[in-house]
Amino acid sequence: MAKSRFEYVRQFESQNLLLPQTYIVVRIDGKKFHEFSKFYNFNKPNDERALKLMNACAKNVVLTYKTDMILAFGESDEYSFILKKDSQLYNRRYDKLSTLIVSLFTSNYVHLWPKFFPDVQLSPKHLPFFDSRCVCYPNIATIKDYLSWRFVDTHINNLYNTVFWQLIQVCGMTNQEAEDKLSGTVSSEKQEILFTDCKINYNNEPEMYKKGSLITKKGELLHIDVIKQIDELFKGFE
Repeated sequence: MAKSRFEYVRQFESQNLLLPQTYIVVRIDGKKFHEFSKFYNFNKPNDERALKLMNACAKNVVLTYKTDMILAFGESDEYSFILKKDSQLYNRRYDKLSTLIVSLFTSNYVHLWPKFFPDVQLSPKHLPFFDSRCVCYPNIATIKDYLSWRFVDTHINNLYNTVFWQLIQVCGMTNQEAEDKLSGTVSSEKQEILFTDCKINYNNEPEMYKKGSLITKKGELLHIDVIKQIDELFKGFE
C-alpha cells in the first residue's frame, strides 16, 4: 500500500479475532429466500435442483479450505462449515472468515445456477444473497451437539413441510386448513396423517430431504443420520 498523509485513517480499523483453540462454525443462511424461492417457483416442499445447487456450492467452499475444515452440513437454504480448533485461516479474523466464505458461496451459487436451472435465468431484481456468522465452540462435545441440533432441525422442518404441502397439493386443503390440522401434533401423528390422508410413507422420502447433506473435507457428499454416526465423523479431531 502506498504511503501518504492519509494513511492515519487505518488507525480506526479494528480486528476482531476469534478465540484460539476453539472450533469455529461459519453458518450461512439465505436472506429473504422465501421470496426468492417463490419468484423462481421452487417446488414444494423440496426442490431437488435448489438443494443440489446448495450442495455444489458448499462442496467448492470445503475443497477451497479443506486443510482447515472438518466438514459442512446443510439443509434448505443454510450451510454450516466447521473449522478445526487449531485453524489459523486468515489469522482467525472474524470479518475475514465470515465475509470470504459467504462471498465464495454466493459467487458459486450465481455461477452454478444455469447448471441446475438451465431454463431459468436469474433476474437482476431477484438475486441470491446470504448472511453469515462465526461462532466459537469450546470442545468437540459441544460441536457434536451443534451438528446434532442442525440435524434435528432438518428432520422437524422437513416433516412438517412435507405433510403441510401434501395436504394442500394432494388433499386440496387451504394453507389455513393444513396449518390447523397439524397444530399441536407430534412427529408420529404427522407421519400418520401423511400416510392416511395422502398415501405417502415418510420413510420413502429421499434421504437428502429427511437428513440434510453432509460434505466431508474430501468433498464427499453424504446423506446420513448424523446423530448415529457423529463419533465416526469427528474421529481424529478430539
